[in-house]
Amino acid sequence: MQTVDNLRFVRKNGCIQTKTVRRIKSVHQDPMEKPSTLQLIQSHSLTTIIQEEVEKMILRGEISVGGRLNESEMAQRFGISRGPIREAFRGLEESGLVRQEKNRGAFVREISIAEADEIYDLREALEELIGRKLAQRISAEQLAELERQIGHMEKVAASKDATLYHPLNLQFHDTLVSFIGNGKLTAVYRKLTKELLLFRLRSLSAVGGMDVSIEEHREIYQAIAKRDAEKAGAVLRRHSELSRARMHRAMSA
Repeated sequence: MQTVDNLRFVRKNGCIQTKTVRRIKSVHQDPMEKPSTLQLIQSHSLTTIIQEEVEKMILRGEISVGGRLNESEMAQRFGISRGPIREAFRGLEESGLVRQEKNRGAFVREISIAEADEIYDLREALEELIGRKLAQRISAEQLAELERQIGHMEKVAASKDATLYHPLNLQFHDTLVSFIGNGKLTAVYRKLTKELLLFRLRSLSAVGGMDVSIEEHREIYQAIAKRDAEKAGAVLRRHSELSRARMHRAMSA
């Protein structure tokens, strides 16, 4: 546990002011966890924070794929002007999560099956690279963190709620790539992952989807823990291939 000071934007007499808020933060806090209020970190810009919060809303399924993002509603929700909201929408468009339509506004982006397959082609190659590299450099502390995350996923999977499991699944894979320490690889991987969020959520919702996911994550962990680069790469690539197959089954159901 650690104590951190955050800046929070508050409304007072119709004006936006900053307020320092001290809170206790767990070192294992889930980055996808829904905050009770919009917490603004001092080192980030307001636009960046808004973009991150709206992105989390999309990833949690609070805004459906194809759904419209309303500037006025978002401005009221966060208690700020529409300018930063508009800039945040532009950032989400650049990241591949949102599309802008002239005179209509911003919408959560939908992708076709064909485009999803193109993304999976890239992901499968990246997953293999991630597995190979991580198996060669994984530390005991990092292995412990992966074990902790899998344990958490197992508990959540018992609830059979894919909307709760989905963020943890994303977090596990994001942790794998972040442990490598290659910023370019991480950025490309995250962009592809976000674009596939609709299909991944639907495939996890299928009967037995979460249980299968847990088994595959265990296999990934074991290969990396043995520091077997070839096997770790093959297992992660196979995991992505099976994810693609589940996506196709879910979309045809």
